Amino acid sequence: MSKLDIGPRVSPLGSVVRGLAAGVVGTGLMTAAQELSARLQAKAADDADSGGAGADAEPKDPWEGASAPAKVAKRIVEGVFHKELTADPTVVTNVMHWAYGTGWGAVYGLIAGTRGTSTLKQGARFGTGVWVMSYVQLVPMGLYDAPWTYPPKDTALEVSYHLAYGVGAGLGYAMLDR
Repeated sequence: MSKLDIGPRVSPLGSVVRGLAAGVVGTGLMTAAQELSARLQAKAADDADSGGAGADAEPKDPWEGASAPAKVAKRIVEGVFHKELTADPTVVTNVMHWAYGTGWGAVYGLIAGTRGTSTLKQGARFGTGVWVMSYVQLVPMGLYDAPWTYPPKDTALEVSYHLAYGVGAGLGYAMLDR
């Protein structure tokens, strides 16, 4: 894969700022991939569904079924700040998703700024690294199981989202110099 020329090296602060913006681009591409996948899976489920699925009679705690990002936020807010998190878990998930992706973009910016290049291959490797880090963080917290315990299809889908993130961050970083 050819290198995307990102021009002269920039200061570390400039690299971080560009990386934050690249993280937004990467997170946007990852979100689009996740949304497309969810719609395709929902359509496949609707096509295969014969109907007759009943709803739960008793409402349950919305945090029981919340995503890992929302549960991390809840632990931080309640454990560190000693405040009850009353926001909708879906909103919390979105805030955490965008904050996490944008934050990792700063790391990508430092790497790309130091190297003076941003390649698709570098972005894809970075996205894979972010996927690995999610397990390094979430398995000890008890929010994820080890990656090899999930069906290969699910793991491949999750890796593909992170590849989209990394490629988006790489392209986003390179575009900022043009």
